[in-house]
Amino acid sequence: MAALPEYAWRLAPDGYATRRQLRAMGLRPGGQDVAAELKRPRRRRGPLVAYLYRIELAKPVRPMTPGRAAALAKAMRARRTCPNCRRDAGYCIPPSLGMCAPCDSASQTAA
Repeated sequence: MAALPEYAWRLAPDGYATRRQLRAMGLRPGGQDVAAELKRPRRRRGPLVAYLYRIELAKPVRPMTPGRAAALAKAMRARRTCPNCRRDAGYCIPPSLGMCAPCDSASQTAA
């Protein structure tokens, strides 16, 4: 297995993009392997690594179908529903709390 080319942060040549950059262009990696790496040094930990893909090998993003849209809406509704009061909180319930803010504050005052 050959080593991937490494580039310094912000110095990658044209023709490469990260997943986010591809998505902004309406593209996806489309099964291709990582073509290169960007490395950004950090002071206290190892370098921050971003994987790069070839733009010319990327494929268009698949369109959203009605079934996929319904499944996504159902999943997001489940993330917003408080397991204690069963109401839609209007935001995603933080896993650290496990309940909506009013239920959390009520449980803290009761304890």
